[in-house]
Amino acid sequence: MRPVFINVGERTNVTGSAKFRKLIVDGDYTAALSVARQQVEAGAQVIDVNMDEGLLDGPVAMRTFLNLIAAEPDIARVPVMIDSSKWEVIEAGLKCVQGKPIVNSISMKEGEDAFRHHAVQCLRYGAAVVVMAFDEVGQADTAARKIEICTRAYNILVNEVGFPPEDIIFDPNIFAVATGIEEHDNYAVDFIEAVRAIKQTLPHARVSGGVSNVSFSFRGNEPVRRAIHSVFLYHAINAGLDMGIGQCGRPARL
Repeated sequence: MRPVFINVGERTNVTGSAKFRKLIVDGDYTAALSVARQQVEAGAQVIDVNMDEGLLDGPVAMRTFLNLIAAEPDIARVPVMIDSSKWEVIEAGLKCVQGKPIVNSISMKEGEDAFRHHAVQCLRYGAAVVVMAFDEVGQADTAARKIEICTRAYNILVNEVGFPPEDIIFDPNIFAVATGIEEHDNYAVDFIEAVRAIKQTLPHARVSGGVSNVSFSFRGNEPVRRAIHSVFLYHAINAGLDMGIGQCGRPARL
């Protein structure tokens, strides 16, 4: 059976799109909505919304944009991924988004207590969660560390919090290859090995990743980036990768 892969559009993200950031900072929400619409028309099955910009009131911007999306049937037909490094922004989105959202992300970087608290809140709002492979020590880089952190997080979520395993989406960190540092050369393989192990040992959990990260060392060389993404996705999807965040409709990113 051919694996089903979900495309997550990243262009409604102020940290990933200079155009979208300018529109939101200028308060041009009508034009910002057109960016979301273009993502859906280009094939995005989920749209990632991020308002982490120093010039913005993040909670207000998130709430405003999501309320506007809710009034646009051609955009609202796809789920929203509420993306922020700030819990107050995530919660502002959770309070107004329609349907079942995805929170991107929670992690154990601040310890297990904060992780449990955020997981319980997401559960109460009925949201699925992206769980980063990040703990008190730092981001996981090797396959062994990725598997260790994801397994620990899964056990806390499922066995302690009572989180539905099918609503857990692990992000085991896609890092750039070919940076010139030898330790980075195996990053793509480490990710793919972690994906395979997660799918085999953590029942019903999904796996996602920011695909464009793997080719970041080649920014500006779009033909090479397209080739890297194609090869990477071929192997990652066959290993069990369920979804990826990228620029839908623009093959240079996905």
